[in-house]
Amino acid sequence: MTVATTRTLIQYCLGAGAGGVVGFTLALVGGGGSILAVPMMLYVVGVANPHVAIGTSAFAVSVNAATCLAGHVRARTVRWRAGLIYAACGMGGALIGSCIGKLFDGGRLILLFACLMLLVGAMMLRRRHVRTASTDDMPGSRRLLLGFGAGSGTIAGFFGIGGGFLIVPGLISATGMPMVNAVGTSLIAVFAFGLTTASNYAWSGYVDWSLAACFVAGGAVGAAGGIAAARGLSTRGAALERVFAAIIFTVAIAMIAREILR
Repeated sequence: MTVATTRTLIQYCLGAGAGGVVGFTLALVGGGGSILAVPMMLYVVGVANPHVAIGTSAFAVSVNAATCLAGHVRARTVRWRAGLIYAACGMGGALIGSCIGKLFDGGRLILLFACLMLLVGAMMLRRRHVRTASTDDMPGSRRLLLGFGAGSGTIAGFFGIGGGFLIVPGLISATGMPMVNAVGTSLIAVFAFGLTTASNYAWSGYVDWSLAACFVAGGAVGAAGGIAAARGLSTRGAALERVFAAIIFTVAIAMIAREILR
């Protein structure tokens, strides 16, 4: 099955610009940055079909995660065993979640997505207060990895997101690994979940490959700028996250109002 799409040059340019914004914010504030991908596809680029916006965003997020993962591998911040267990279990959940998501009415799916954004914003405001243990070999860690992996994979697949805002605390809760390792390790699962979701949506023709390529290209440029900005603003991390959380809340409320008033 394929979904016919005709994009204008302006839409492709907007797609690259939207990718740049997502890449910049993702590099600047970490997990949660990619939550803007779907609303930007819908309201900035002008993708009319919510399922195409979700499928295309899922692919772009998976590619961006792979790029970021390479940097963390070089920095030796990836715990492969925990990450692979988490991702392997979560891929099944992502497949199930994406199958359910495709069955939902587009308007209702976007309304639920906006509610998820409110949750992400709240979690971003709270995560600075999360403490981590000093070891990543806690009792029962494998069972917790399997449980958290399945749960976050299902949510990521249903909404077509990377799910980093769920994966990072899941890894910390299951293993007690330091935040820096949880962030790097989470990218294994973000890549796996995004690719699984995108593949399922692509099977139904819900991925615009040309638009996804523009989004990915813009994301690479934006990420480079975000990394540079993060170094200069490293002492303002908490303030940046509060500002970004406020942006997420604003976008989510606007999406809810739009869908209710439609």
